[in-house]
Amino acid sequence: MGWTLTDDVGAYRAAVGELLSSEPERNTVLLSVLASLTRLGPAAFGDAAPLFGWWPRDGAPRAAVLQTPPRPMLLTALPGESAGQLARALADRGAALADRGAALADRGAALSGVNGPEADVTALAAVWRDLTGASGRTHQRQRLYRLGALVPPEPAPDGTARLATVADAAVAGSWYAAFAAETGQVEAVDDVVTDRLHRGQLLLWEVAGKPVSMAGLTDVLAGVARVGPVYTPPGRRDSGYGGAVTAAISELALSRGAESVILFTDLANPASNSLYRKLGYEPVEDRMVVVFGA
Repeated sequence: MGWTLTDDVGAYRAAVGELLSSEPERNTVLLSVLASLTRLGPAAFGDAAPLFGWWPRDGAPRAAVLQTPPRPMLLTALPGESAGQLARALADRGAALADRGAALADRGAALSGVNGPEADVTALAAVWRDLTGASGRTHQRQRLYRLGALVPPEPAPDGTARLATVADAAVAGSWYAAFAAETGQVEAVDDVVTDRLHRGQLLLWEVAGKPVSMAGLTDVLAGVARVGPVYTPPGRRDSGYGGAVTAAISELALSRGAESVILFTDLANPASNSLYRKLGYEPVEDRMVVVFGA
């Protein structure tokens, strides 16, 4: 059956668009990253070429992956023998690149990490370890939440929400960087932050005209909008601003036609999980990020 691996975003979109849209909540990150790559080009998330794949080669795809190096590979569910076949295809690709003297001289470097449903990440990581000797570690356990009935904070904190504009690029960029540093993620490139500002996808909570918290929002894709990141600088925390800006951007998503509003939390952060439940978000499934190497 085998996997098709390519760097052709158009071919990937044509092959897996229906598959990704069939479960838009679970495939939300693949959908939004694919939309950005389609709109901004293959260098949207950095200089390294993205990698796309689908399984099986023949017939309607039943699984798909997407990676924008050096970020972990994003996975749909991996049914049947697809996890093992994917690991072998990636290992073969890494070996072929090494033979050509390409950047992935170490076979284990062909896969920096994996991000997806817990069972599928575990299965792929186990085969990858057996094939390459690269041991993985759990970087983060996540929970996917879906908004039920929105419950705005009561009492609301001081301040109001407003859409960020390109004039807010400095604060948005610095808060993106701070969020990435705190959560151990790769920092968003300037083009992505600028694109979100142009598209009205960042909301600021302001007090006396000064931003104190920020929340992001994706496009509505297949009826789903995803909230994130949500960031409040350390000196402004525990004042209710994070909950207020999350509620405000959730309302914005609904006003833009989202049938489902979702977000991810880090299960190691009980405060954020408790906050989102109070706002009306309900758990959908648990997910995992495993990284290989440093």
